[in-house]
Amino acid sequence: MGIHTVEKIGGTSMTRFGELLDNVLIGNRKENELYNRIFIVSAYGGITNLLLEDKKTGEPGVYGKFADGSNEWLTKLEETRAKMIELNRSFEDIGLDQDVADAFVNERIDGVRDCLLHLMQLRSFGHFKPSDYLPASREFLSAIGEAHSAFNSVEILKKKGINAKFVDLSGWKDNESHSIEQMVEKHLAGLDFATCMPIVTGYVKCAEGIMNRYDRG
Repeated sequence: MGIHTVEKIGGTSMTRFGELLDNVLIGNRKENELYNRIFIVSAYGGITNLLLEDKKTGEPGVYGKFADGSNEWLTKLEETRAKMIELNRSFEDIGLDQDVADAFVNERIDGVRDCLLHLMQLRSFGHFKPSDYLPASREFLSAIGEAHSAFNSVEILKKKGINAKFVDLSGWKDNESHSIEQMVEKHLAGLDFATCMPIVTGYVKCAEGIMNRYDRG
């Protein structure tokens, strides 16, 4: 595979993706110079605040409302969907296919909504303590933002003629349980870094729970 770098891109920078293309991802690089680089991406700025809670003010997001037992989490989830789709619009002029990008957002948001509704039904029977389901709820909510930004990045890069690969470590609909190291190895296996540019989610689904182990940041 040769020598490669692993670079992390923060949420504020991801929101300014056009500038990232010009200065980091592509710039003046051509052909082979584009590769042997792995990029780990954060969610777009503000998205994780909506999904979990505001990092500075503590204002509850989807998770905070759900954990409190309030039905307001549904409203917050739709607010998050709208913000994600608004972000999609901001990348249309640099090549993001709006229908494809919106379909990805809607699939993830709809899936999370259905899952949380099922958890609410189970909770209503009184046999499940918050500690039984809240950690897992926080985990899969936190994963949506990174998956969204990574997916969009790959779609834009492919339109620019770059062999970008979406490496989704969020474990979406994956029933298996692995360590962080096993997840990374599993999803990067078979990729030739000299000929492709992996765009990797900052969130990793793992047996110990990455939010439980590290939480935000």
